[in-house]
Order: sequence, then structure tokens, then C-alpha cells
Amino acid sequence: MKIAIILAILFSSVAIYIAVANKNSKQMTIRQKILKAFYPVIMKLTKSSQKSKTQSNAQAPNANVYNYSITLNDGTSYALSNAKGKKIIVVNTASDCGFTGQYEALESLFQQEKNNIVMIGFPSNDFGNQEKGGDEQIAQFCKMNYGVSFLLAKKGTVIKDSNQLDIYRWLSHKSLNGWNEEAPSWNFCKYIIDENGQLTHFVNSSIDPMSNTFLQMLKNVK
Repeated sequence: MKIAIILAILFSSVAIYIAVANKNSKQMTIRQKILKAFYPVIMKLTKSSQKSKTQSNAQAPNANVYNYSITLNDGTSYALSNAKGKKIIVVNTASDCGFTGQYEALESLFQQEKNNIVMIGFPSNDFGNQEKGGDEQIAQFCKMNYGVSFLLAKKGTVIKDSNQLDIYRWLSHKSLNGWNEEAPSWNFCKYIIDENGQLTHFVNSSIDPMSNTFLQMLKNVK
């Protein structure tokens, strides 16, 4: 009897916590609400798996990133040459991932540095089948629940295969970017490109965009 009471109290407490954490969430599935509520816990549990790579020399890329264009969520084209003189942050995203809470941090970073950076999210269903929705649904989810105002690309493939997006081919092949072979290993991996079009950092999912670790990387990009 005592165990049942304890479990009931525990369940009620968790339910209240999830409800409070999602007071501004709209049209979220139960799974999405749970993941959003426990995002801070997920980040603490994955802290030991934080990983990043930094360019160790000033070698110029073999292919100019500013020659690339991407298709945005609404079907329009965006030329990366428009980002000349600013840092570019590229991140592969998903709506049903334990790291989906990073949308909030990404938007906070964008608002903080919008005069200095161009941020582009690339929704992808490559990992765990966690982005099943279409482009319109994805855009609505991001806007309603996380206030996303940075650029969102059309849903595509970021892993190394024949369908890999051209920009991700550049990001993950040293024959193009000059040094890095690392493709995304899960949702919410980040790349930083400097003001001159050089890839400087690869950052895995476990590093929050508003963490001191990531902000220091961004600050050190010259």
C-alpha cells in the first residue's frame, strides 16, 4: 500500500513537472513533451560524450563554400555567398530527439549574435527516424514551440551516402573543406565556418550551443 502511494506521488510529480515545462508548447506529441521536459537531464547524462574537432592549421579549403546554394524550407534558394563576412553555424536537426531542446539554445544564440552569424538548421530523418514530418510541419513545429527565426533548410540527408546534401558533402570530406572527414553522428551536430569561408569546428550533439564550451569556440573563430 505504501509503495503504491509513493509511486502515485512520484507519477503525479513527474506529470506536473512535464506540464510546467511545456506550458508554452503547442501541438506536441506526448513523446516530444517528455523529451523537452527532460532535456537538461539528457544533457547532463551525455556530458561525458562531448566531442569536438578544431582545424589545427590555416589551410584553405579546396572548394569554395560560397559557391554553394541551399534549398530553404519554403522552397526558395539561399546562396551561401550572402553570408560572406559572417560566421556560419550549420546544424542537422530533428523534432523527436532527446536533443531537440537545443532549438531553444540555437535561437537564443542567433538572437544574441544575429549581426555576426548566419545560422542554418537542416532537418533530417537520418538518425532514429526522428524527423518524419514534412517541411511545412517541421517549420510550424519549430516556430510554435521554440520561436525559431533562423534559416531552416528543406529536409534532406546529412550522412555520407549518394543522397547527401551538397553542403554536407563539403562539410564532411577533406578533399573539399581541406581537413575534416567527420559527418554528423546524430541529430544536432554543429559545424562552424569562419568569415572567410573556412570550416573551423565540428561539434557533436552533446555540446549545447549556449554552453561556455561552444561560445568559446565561436569567440575564438577569427
